[in-house]
Amino acid sequence: MPSIQRPLSGSPLVFRISEEKAQVGDAATFERHGRRARTLVKDGPLRVTLIELAPGGGMAEHRAPGPITVQPLSGRIHFAVEGKEHELGVGDFLALEKGVPHSVSSTSGGAFLLTVSRPDQPGVD
Repeated sequence: MPSIQRPLSGSPLVFRISEEKAQVGDAATFERHGRRARTLVKDGPLRVTLIELAPGGGMAEHRAPGPITVQPLSGRIHFAVEGKEHELGVGDFLALEKGVPHSVSSTSGGAFLLTVSRPDQPGVD
């Protein structure tokens, strides 16, 4: 039985981002790790996660198992890819191919939607 007691798949799923931001992780995790996350959609190969970074918080370099998109909702997000840093704010959108090393940080804090298409997860017919 999954630990999440709310629908992560189905149609339609409707979210109020301001309400979801209020539900993102706990304060202790945020303070300890500089980030917290809340999965919004987990349906076949599709994953959508709301991620909040504390000021100075971030995610070390890693690779995604599928193509991703990043859409900032608040603050400024620094997205480093192949030695180049992209500063993203509200209204910006970044797409990245599968397996490309990247890291994420924020000096002032911010929140973004991360969408991942995981080809290793079969779709639902």
